[in-house]
Amino acid sequence: MDEGAARELFSTARVARLATIGADGRPHQVPVCFALEGSTLLTAVDHKPKRTLALRRLANVAANPRVTLLADHYEEDWSRLWWVRADGVGRIAEAGTREHGGAVEALRGRYEQYRQRPPQGPAIVIDVERWSGWRAV
Repeated sequence: MDEGAARELFSTARVARLATIGADGRPHQVPVCFALEGSTLLTAVDHKPKRTLALRRLANVAANPRVTLLADHYEEDWSRLWWVRADGVGRIAEAGTREHGGAVEALRGRYEQYRQRPPQGPAIVIDVERWSGWRAV
């Protein structure tokens, strides 16, 4: 699958899985809402209930900025299956910064829930270096 097709399929997904690596070398994966702007993926800590605001994904990106996001589509008609992976380098954008504001606006443009209640926690900004994927057709 070429980069353009991979990016286009990824953009149709409503959720992706963000994979990070902790300082201890352990992988950590969580589902995230995201926005895609060119080759930059954006996600932010939102108001959904969490056990803590000191999220492991934030600590992991600070310790090791190499990340992967995976989006996929499944249905019983296997001729319609696909997955796309975006590998890149992430950084934390704290609330109140210009980069955070841009991430929040992109997310608000994509999700009705964020238009009603914008994310106020840190954003993760990912510069995608490699797109890869597969589809059944």
